[in-house]
Order: sequence, then structure tokens, then C-alpha cells
Amino acid sequence: MNGDSPGSEFPYAEPGDLARVREFVRTGATRLGLPEHRAELLTLAVSELATNTLQHTAGGGLVRLHTAGGRIVCDVIDGGSVRVLGRAMPAADALRGRGLAIVERICDDVGIDTAPDGTRVRLFLDLESPN
Repeated sequence: MNGDSPGSEFPYAEPGDLARVREFVRTGATRLGLPEHRAELLTLAVSELATNTLQHTAGGGLVRLHTAGGRIVCDVIDGGSVRVLGRAMPAADALRGRGLAIVERICDDVGIDTAPDGTRVRLFLDLESPN
């Protein structure tokens, strides 16, 4: 798939929505041309972010998925604060704090900014990556 695709989106508001969020990401990413093993990585990253949304914010969130410039672009938007990128992986005995560190390591690029509808974590995975 060479051209950019129009997006699709999926809202979530409670823990029972997480399985549907994962299915939305996995099937949407493969439909848009991401190889299955890479779609699983994106699914893991989004699951981490969506779980954080439900644990640390009110009101749930929204996942948007599309392609642009030879990449899958996945936005996870919620009402939380802007997070800091570049964290070290927490120690093995730490109880929390791995989610964003995992996301940064499995995606090709990650950005965080403020969007009109909340804080947006934007994940990128290259469609043509050899990994």
C-alpha cells in the first residue's frame, strides 16, 4: 500500500473495552498493510497506552489508525497530561512504570503532543521495515 489511507477510530472507556481495542488495532493494521508480526507489536503498544489511560485518567480515550508516508500511524488520545519520552526501563523489581518505556522500544517512532481532543501519543511503524 503506497498511498495514504483514510483513518478509522475506536473509543474506549472501561476495562472491558480493551480486548476490542486490541482487535481493532490488530485487524486494522494488517488491513492497512502492516505485516502480522508488526501488527502484534503495535497492538501491544496500544494496549499498554489504553490500559494507562483507564488507570490514570477519567473519561476513557480514543484510538485512531491510518497510514501516511509509508507508515502506520496510530494515535492514542486521552485526557491525561503530556508524558515525557526517553525514560529508562525501570528495574526488574519496580512495580510500575514500564508501559511507555516498552512502547518506545517496540515502535519505530513515538511522539507526544497536545491535540484539540486531549493528549495524543502518536505511534509510527514503518510498513516496509525488515524487522
